[in-house]
Amino acid sequence: MYDSFMNKFEFKNLVKNLKNSLKEKTFFKDLRKEVNTGANGTQDYVVKKGANKDTIATTKQ
Repeated sequence: MYDSFMNKFEFKNLVKNLKNSLKEKTFFKDLRKEVNTGANGTQDYVVKKGANKDTIATTKQ
């Protein structure tokens, strides 16, 4: 019968862990910065040499 109930120590630890995890999640949510895709040429790569010079490279082969 006692196994189904938490003692005060376990309950305090549970509340403390939930509080800390909620605080951590809100920090990550607030401090995350939005990123511009393709801002520094990272989205489309241009072929520099060869038969396909000055064309945009794709992942399709």
